[in-house]
Amino acid sequence: VQLQASGGGLVQPGGSLRLSCVASGSLDYEAIGWYRQAPGKEREGLSCISRRDGSKYYTPSVEGRFTISRDNGKRTVYLQMNSLKPEDTAVYYCATVLCRVGPISIGTTGSTNWGQGTLVTVSS
Repeated sequence: VQLQASGGGLVQPGGSLRLSCVASGSLDYEAIGWYRQAPGKEREGLSCISRRDGSKYYTPSVEGRFTISRDNGKRTVYLQMNSLKPEDTAVYYCATVLCRVGPISIGTTGSTNWGQGTLVTVSS
């Protein structure tokens, strides 16, 4: 399945954005996660939603501010981002992931599909 992320842009601190990740095929059997990569930093796993029971994971830095959801009928996973901070500035990617599998909160495999990133800039 191919993924396409969108919804990034420029927003002021404290503002909100909703990112969308649209799949080319069914998401019924895929767990989807959101990652981000800021300049000069490693890619960071932020959140994921499982394929089976819809259970969710959030990394501590975004928990309480970001909400992940999925609409399998629209083949889309969303990341609602509220109370944005300058340190949230990064390129955001969606991907097929392992989500809450055993000891793994969010993880990639050799068969992970990455969507094209979307840039989020939080600045006044």
